[in-house]
Amino acid sequence: MLTFNIRGENIEVTPAIREYAENKVQKLEKYFSEEINATAHINLKVYQDHGSKVEVTIPMKKLMLRAEDRNDDMYVAIDQVVAKLERQIRKHKTKVNRKFREREGVGTYFAQIQLEPERVADDAEESLEIVRTKQFDLKPMDDEEAILQMNLLGHDFYIFTDAETDETNIVYKRKDGKYGLIETNQ
Repeated sequence: MLTFNIRGENIEVTPAIREYAENKVQKLEKYFSEEINATAHINLKVYQDHGSKVEVTIPMKKLMLRAEDRNDDMYVAIDQVVAKLERQIRKHKTKVNRKFREREGVGTYFAQIQLEPERVADDAEESLEIVRTKQFDLKPMDDEEAILQMNLLGHDFYIFTDAETDETNIVYKRKDGKYGLIETNQ
């Protein structure tokens, strides 16, 4: 069963908005074979230009679903986020079913529902083909140097070894122009 954690930034989450968001996100449960025991984190933001942003994150045992959308209308943004999540699930399910039919794990997580034929065809066209391979040495450095290296290369992310912890980390450029850090655990 999905539980909900709905937060509003610069907006009061009214019962109508809460009910609308919960009902829309709840529909995602039909895509799974077992009952989902997860919390859907829904962030609703309103900006000074009256635009709104909806972010939905659903961390599950074997899968992480996340989508966000901006729109002037909060309800439209909710609809678009749910549509994005549905596309993610369909795409993932199609790939998992095609590649890993015999394995346990994520493949058994999805319900055996019939997808519309044109959607299956669209999802099947995307392949998991690797078109380029690169190799490089991970150099020990701190976060700031990794960001500088990333910017020098003109990339959106950069993988490096943290000089202090000797762990492999990743820095990346966010859509808002700021930077993020992913720390790995071994």
